[in-house]
Amino acid sequence: MIKVKELKPIFDPVLHQNLRDLVNYAAMAYDEDTAFIIKHKLSKKEFTYENISFRRFRDEINGFGTALLKRGLQGKRIAIIGNNSYEWLLSHLAIVNGLGISVPLDKGLPYDELESSAIRSAASVIIFDKAHQAIVEELKENGNTQITDYICMDELEGYEDVQTLINEGQDLIEEGMDDYMNLPIDKDAMSILLFTSGTTSMAKAVMLSHYNITYDIYSMMQVEDIRHGDVNMAFLPYHHTFGATGQLLMIAAGATTAYCEGLKYVQKNIVEYKVSVFVCVPLLIESIYKRIMATVKKEGKEKKLKTGIKLSRMLLKLGIDRRRQLFREIHEQLGGNLRYVISGASALDPVAAKGFDDIGILAYQGYGMTEASPCIAAETSEEHKAGSIGRAMPGIQVAIDNPNEEGIGELIARGPNVMLGYYENEEETAEALKDGWLHTGDLARLDKDGYIYICGRKKNVIVLKNGKNVYPEELETLIANLPYVEDSMVFGQPKREGDDKDLALCAKITYSRDVMKDIYGVTDPTEIEAVIRKDIDHINEELPVYKQMLRLIVTDQPMIKTTTGKVKRYEEIKKN
Repeated sequence: MIKVKELKPIFDPVLHQNLRDLVNYAAMAYDEDTAFIIKHKLSKKEFTYENISFRRFRDEINGFGTALLKRGLQGKRIAIIGNNSYEWLLSHLAIVNGLGISVPLDKGLPYDELESSAIRSAASVIIFDKAHQAIVEELKENGNTQITDYICMDELEGYEDVQTLINEGQDLIEEGMDDYMNLPIDKDAMSILLFTSGTTSMAKAVMLSHYNITYDIYSMMQVEDIRHGDVNMAFLPYHHTFGATGQLLMIAAGATTAYCEGLKYVQKNIVEYKVSVFVCVPLLIESIYKRIMATVKKEGKEKKLKTGIKLSRMLLKLGIDRRRQLFREIHEQLGGNLRYVISGASALDPVAAKGFDDIGILAYQGYGMTEASPCIAAETSEEHKAGSIGRAMPGIQVAIDNPNEEGIGELIARGPNVMLGYYENEEETAEALKDGWLHTGDLARLDKDGYIYICGRKKNVIVLKNGKNVYPEELETLIANLPYVEDSMVFGQPKREGDDKDLALCAKITYSRDVMKDIYGVTDPTEIEAVIRKDIDHINEELPVYKQMLRLIVTDQPMIKTTTGKVKRYEEIKKN
């Protein structure tokens, strides 16, 4: 076993024992400062903005929790389904802060899987938004779950709504009812039941405690430069730990949160809210970077950009940072304030990360999983290397288990952030938590300075008959650099008649028709395939023979994915 160095703490934050303490701290420390900006649409072109303070947020959590307690819902498992919103987060915190167990449901699941999650969790209450009224009413009509109480986040005829209950609860508090605020919280007991989004099997239900979450936030706050007054845009779904824990980090740090209106509005909303910190997935970061580079190329400013980068690098060596001034036009496309982008869920393309850094925007990645609440390792402004996931978070031990001759082995972790186990699944829990270590299923290696490099999923490794191991994710990262690539997957195909290979590597690529047309000037499928084949041949020239991709499948049709955007490899392989 090879131990991984921890990141060096830069800040000295507060370690909250539970999420109620975190919310109370934010209300006291940041008081009337803006915690949330809510956009209210009055018509297609008219809208207003409402600022909600940290103190009001705390008070409304207490109001909603008090109303739920008055209804006899203490000790209940309460499911939540809906798009990211102030009401979603408020509901989640009202549940976990002494009342019961929160069960966030994935809004992207097909009905059967959603119903299965509701049944398996034994939820008896569901809080939902108007956009998911139809699926909730189908749950109600079919009657296969234990749900008896239905609460809407919006005003909806026939249902109690969150705002009405907040008002009711605040009236009760004014009358002297303080029972909810004094409910005991066991920081080490299950308070969140969260379903993973597996790519090959039925989702497992992860049991998380208050302290799992608050310790992970404490660990992140020691090394990540999130400042009081930063503006964050909530893009990652709250029903995943990366989205929910990331949002709670913003509250703990005193950052303001605005809400993204949808994938196609990301850049518009970044500009609209003057976003300074953005937590998202690599695909989005890479897409924004490719769009910027495509605009630079289209406007014939490639030479100007390269000259500016060369100049800024020279100045940086002298301790002078003029990147934001030199690349002002690009920064204005992103609102002018964006300074920090954090990526997670999968590997960030080093080209995109370096490209953002060149123009003065920090783009670093974190690594984790639901079972670790979720962060395990990360890069920081002080410690980072292109292609690595950085080092272990402070207080979280990470090691490489059973490394081979290349130093590659399974990444394992342990610390206060690691889950309690899988709900009603002792076999899977024992498999994941061995000798106190969480086995991530990811293969990794270390460099001489102790930085971690993910090689791929243990279950995805392609083993050739000559004993060589091919990690498909490594090749997919190279393919992702091509400007037209939307998705890619590398897998092994059996030997064909007349082929001297025991197993041939095949690259399946989903391309953008628009990019092919705008940048390459081709629309014919045969010509498109020829462009892609030429690029793959160039990549192959830099690879050892056993890693070369000899077969190619190109399409403009999206691949089958999980709700977190990960390709379902086995389902895709079956198609080819």
